[in-house]
Amino acid sequence: MRGVLFDGKRIEVVDDLEVREPGPGEVRVAISAAGLCHSDLSVVDGTIPFPVPVVLGHEGAGVVEAVGEGVGHVGPGDHVALSTLANCGACADCDRGRPTMCRKAVGRPQKPFSRGGRPVYQFASNSAFAERTVVKAVQAVRIPDDIPLTSAALIGCGVLTGVGAVLNRARVDRGDSVLVIGTGGIGLNVIQGARIAGASRIVAVDANPAKEAMARRFGATDFLNSVDGVRELLPYGVDHAFECVGRVELVRAAVDSLDRHGQAVLLGMPAAGAEASFVVASMFLDKSVLGCRYGSSRPQHDIPLYADLYRQGRLFLDELVTETYPIEDFEKAVEDAEAGRVARGVLTF
Repeated sequence: MRGVLFDGKRIEVVDDLEVREPGPGEVRVAISAAGLCHSDLSVVDGTIPFPVPVVLGHEGAGVVEAVGEGVGHVGPGDHVALSTLANCGACADCDRGRPTMCRKAVGRPQKPFSRGGRPVYQFASNSAFAERTVVKAVQAVRIPDDIPLTSAALIGCGVLTGVGAVLNRARVDRGDSVLVIGTGGIGLNVIQGARIAGASRIVAVDANPAKEAMARRFGATDFLNSVDGVRELLPYGVDHAFECVGRVELVRAAVDSLDRHGQAVLLGMPAAGAEASFVVASMFLDKSVLGCRYGSSRPQHDIPLYADLYRQGRLFLDELVTETYPIEDFEKAVEDAEAGRVARGVLTF
């Protein structure tokens, strides 16, 4: 079968991958569509260290082909969106409704694939850039059949992370002010999460002026090309600032933009050893810096919620899909993503 393989030196689309049958508590999914997320490229450039060879991809949707023993919530023929959380469901954090904190959710990388008889790693417990993948049952979330799979694919990472950061981690309230630094796939979902939450002022910042129209379509009330202009719009600062780029100077800018009792939420992925700084005294007015993993999401709860919001017309998914590419055009999809020409490019099988 076809898939996108990274061997540590180069990426290539191969056609001789194999995937094993699902075991107990597992599901095999035929992938229909998968979003190209910056995290996939971060494996290639070394920002996210990961063993190789590995099948990339972690934002996908498809149709269940087979289930292992003990799986009852999905069956063959069901449409599913995939999450990256291979949480155990039995630890204290899972019991408290915090699956992103489950220590087994980011455990030892598995090898459900093989090529030429040699095992191949799975990225983010998912590997959606393959015609088929095997995941833990908890990662497969059933969605209505009337949601296009090219759109549903984006729920599993960009939407869970961006919208989840707003609703679950920051808990943005009606009337709050929000700053969103970076309007790529994650930033746009933060913007629409803030709109859904009822924020009264949503300031989007991106160095690319061509992104203004999309940011405003998703709910931004203001658009700036630099964080330097935020205080001109909101002299006291903002209630919530989301850094969605992964640059330490922008982390500092997010902190500096806060009003009293404000909170900066870090979503961008800098290099593993990157350090950011801020003036400690500036934090004493009840300000906070919050890390956020995967939108503090509960996929089995949140994905059906977002699917329902989509069907109500309140959550935008179709609008996120700027371009679709057959898997053979992976290099073109990467070029467009790196050039900022797409909100999200989606690979199709």
